[in-house]
Amino acid sequence: MVNRILDLLVQYKAVEFGDFTLASGAQSKYYIDVKTAIMQPELLFEIAAEVAKKYDFECIAGVAVGGVPLAVAVSLAANKPCAIIRAAAKDHGKSQMIIGNVQGKRVLLIEDVTTSGGSSKYGVDELRKAGALIDSVVTVVDREGGAEELLAAEGITLHPLVKASELLA
Repeated sequence: MVNRILDLLVQYKAVEFGDFTLASGAQSKYYIDVKTAIMQPELLFEIAAEVAKKYDFECIAGVAVGGVPLAVAVSLAANKPCAIIRAAAKDHGKSQMIIGNVQGKRVLLIEDVTTSGGSSKYGVDELRKAGALIDSVVTVVDREGGAEELLAAEGITLHPLVKASELLA
């Protein structure tokens, strides 16, 4: 199934070439735009089905913005709850960093793209503060820029559905 995801990422032009500044601050000659590609239901469905089938979890979580449609799609495919991790605290309403109940649950974090792992580490930290049990992150595409090592230092295993080296081959 992973090859199907790779094929769909290519079909929906998830890779663009040029000069880009990544969220990590790094400069790159290519950009992997999973956020736009997953707006195609065929790709979003394939990713959700693969994650729901392959991983064991009680709740799926995503960091806003890229992880939100992925978490919702996996939630529907697996018939399990989801949670959203805010990018920043709100100063109104309940002022919660996480929407959804993760307390004491085995949570799987899903990301659209990982590079250095900063966003994933942020998500893991917030989930742990909220009482989640987490030891795995799934990413649609790993840019192979250090995320695996950063997360491993936190006791987290990174599971890429596709690696950038495969996508660029």
